[in-house]
Amino acid sequence: MKSFEHINPSSLDEALGALGKYGPDARVNAGGTDLIGCLRDEIWPDSPKMVINLKSIPELRYIEEDQGGLRIGAMTTLTEIEQSEAVQQRYPALAQAARRTASALLRNLGTLAGNICQENRCWYYRYPANLGGRIDCARKGGTKCLAMTGDRRYHSIFGSVNKCIAVNPSDTAPALMVLGADVLTSRRTVPIADFFSAENGMKSTVVAEDEIVTAVKLPPSLPGTRSGFSKLAFRKTIDFAIVNCAVRLRLEDDKVTEASICMNAVHPNPYVASDGAKTLIGSTLDLQSAQAAGESAVAGAKPLKGNRYKVQMVKTLVADTLLSLRDA
Repeated sequence: MKSFEHINPSSLDEALGALGKYGPDARVNAGGTDLIGCLRDEIWPDSPKMVINLKSIPELRYIEEDQGGLRIGAMTTLTEIEQSEAVQQRYPALAQAARRTASALLRNLGTLAGNICQENRCWYYRYPANLGGRIDCARKGGTKCLAMTGDRRYHSIFGSVNKCIAVNPSDTAPALMVLGADVLTSRRTVPIADFFSAENGMKSTVVAEDEIVTAVKLPPSLPGTRSGFSKLAFRKTIDFAIVNCAVRLRLEDDKVTEASICMNAVHPNPYVASDGAKTLIGSTLDLQSAQAAGESAVAGAKPLKGNRYKVQMVKTLVADTLLSLRDA
């Protein structure tokens, strides 16, 4: 790991001042569970000269009511989110997603902003520089995605973005997507549907170099709304998802009137299965409608040799997640 300066700002203004001073030579640190690994392995072409620790800013850590909805500070830990009664009762998909992220120890460190801002996962992109040199894949400005002809068993089944098939690894992202959250930054409000952008080269979000995520805002949870989250991984805790899924439904007289389905670890951005959601509208939530939604969710899949197994996983996980809401 190359040396760098480190500061603990006491306010958002102080952090933004440091970020403006150092520009592209600075990185902000949320929980640090992803950043430290990137620094240690020197995966970036240019290592930062300054790391700005956001955990020292008290104003960025809270969960509070907001005009009928809920506002969660960027530095709120995943443990605090999973244990929040307000999140559990009104936005269960987010509480469940936080609970399934990593291990208990990492959830005590990891933050909501850090979880949605972490960089995409791929062993070529994240190959340690001290093991034979950094690999300049398509995500780092190279000419090709090495996973396309290499080991792509955990990569995208819905095509590439700028030649890259590395997947977004966030567990909380699909939950926030189906819940219709907004991401608040130091200068704007970004609908969660517009927040993720694998098109931005190494970055996985639209957050600019001089911008800091400050909070996530959840809209009011309307009567009849149910939500849930499921995840498939080798180990129940610790591991990143092979596939995960969040769903939100609104029922009236036992009929689905609103539906949203989002999967992750299947595409460079969180993948909204709009076709799967449409099949549910007007239907009773049962095995037949759940399975039909799972089939429609993978209608646009373009699996590669080595990761076709994920298509069946998605079908099953979507159906299982939906069925878990029947008696919610």
